[in-house]
Amino acid sequence: MYSFSGGYTVGMQERERIRKVLQMIVCPVCHGRLTLEENSVRCTACGRSYPIEDGIPVLLEARASRPECN
Repeated sequence: MYSFSGGYTVGMQERERIRKVLQMIVCPVCHGRLTLEENSVRCTACGRSYPIEDGIPVLLEARASRPECN
Protein backbone atom coordinates (compact mmCIF):
# COMPACT_ATOMS: atom_id res chain seq x y z
CA MET A 1 0.00 0.00 0.00
CA TYR A 2 1.15 3.53 -0.76
CA SER A 3 0.01 6.69 0.99
CA PHE A 4 -0.65 9.75 -1.16
CA SER A 5 -1.30 13.32 -0.05
CA GLY A 6 -4.35 13.76 2.10
CA GLY A 7 -3.86 10.36 3.70
CA TYR A 8 -5.23 8.50 0.68
CA THR A 9 -3.76 5.01 0.42
CA VAL A 10 -3.66 2.91 -2.76
CA GLY A 11 -2.54 -0.60 -3.47
CA MET A 12 -0.33 -1.91 -6.24
CA GLN A 13 -3.30 -2.56 -8.53
CA GLU A 14 -4.43 1.08 -8.47
CA ARG A 15 -0.83 2.29 -8.83
CA GLU A 16 -0.53 0.17 -12.01
CA ARG A 17 -3.80 1.68 -13.31
CA ILE A 18 -2.38 5.18 -12.85
CA ARG A 19 0.82 4.15 -14.70
CA LYS A 20 -1.26 2.93 -17.68
CA VAL A 21 -3.24 6.18 -17.79
CA LEU A 22 0.00 8.19 -17.76
CA GLN A 23 1.03 6.47 -21.01
CA MET A 24 -1.97 8.13 -22.72
CA ILE A 25 -1.79 11.67 -21.33
CA VAL A 26 0.82 14.45 -21.30
CA CYS A 27 1.72 17.49 -19.25
CA PRO A 28 -0.98 20.13 -19.82
CA VAL A 29 1.65 22.89 -19.93
CA CYS A 30 4.48 21.61 -22.16
CA HIS A 31 3.05 18.28 -23.44
CA GLY A 32 5.97 16.33 -21.96
CA ARG A 33 5.81 12.74 -20.70
CA LEU A 34 4.46 12.17 -17.19
CA THR A 35 5.88 9.74 -14.62
CA LEU A 36 4.42 8.45 -11.37
CA GLU A 37 6.27 9.45 -8.22
CA GLU A 38 5.47 8.50 -4.63
CA ASN A 39 2.81 11.18 -4.07
CA SER A 40 2.61 13.05 -7.36
CA VAL A 41 2.87 12.91 -11.13
CA ARG A 42 5.97 14.62 -12.57
CA CYS A 43 6.65 15.91 -16.07
CA THR A 44 9.99 14.69 -17.39
CA ALA A 45 10.32 17.73 -19.70
CA CYS A 46 9.49 20.80 -17.60
CA GLY A 47 9.77 19.22 -14.14
CA ARG A 48 6.35 20.30 -12.88
CA SER A 49 4.79 18.03 -10.26
CA TYR A 50 1.05 17.54 -10.08
CA PRO A 51 -0.63 16.27 -6.91
CA ILE A 52 -2.61 13.03 -6.71
CA GLU A 53 -5.87 13.38 -4.80
CA ASP A 54 -8.09 10.37 -4.07
CA GLY A 55 -6.07 8.36 -6.58
CA ILE A 56 -6.56 10.88 -9.40
CA PRO A 57 -3.75 13.08 -10.80
CA VAL A 58 -4.82 16.75 -10.68
CA LEU A 59 -3.38 18.04 -13.96
CA LEU A 60 -4.07 21.74 -13.52
CA GLU A 61 -1.29 24.26 -14.09
CA ALA A 62 -2.45 26.25 -11.06
CA ARG A 63 -1.97 23.18 -8.81
CA ALA A 64 1.45 22.23 -10.19
CA SER A 65 4.67 22.85 -8.33
CA ARG A 66 7.81 23.75 -10.23
CA PRO A 67 11.27 22.48 -9.38
CA GLU A 68 13.47 24.91 -7.48
CA CYS A 69 16.34 26.39 -9.47
CA ASN A 70 19.75 26.36 -7.77
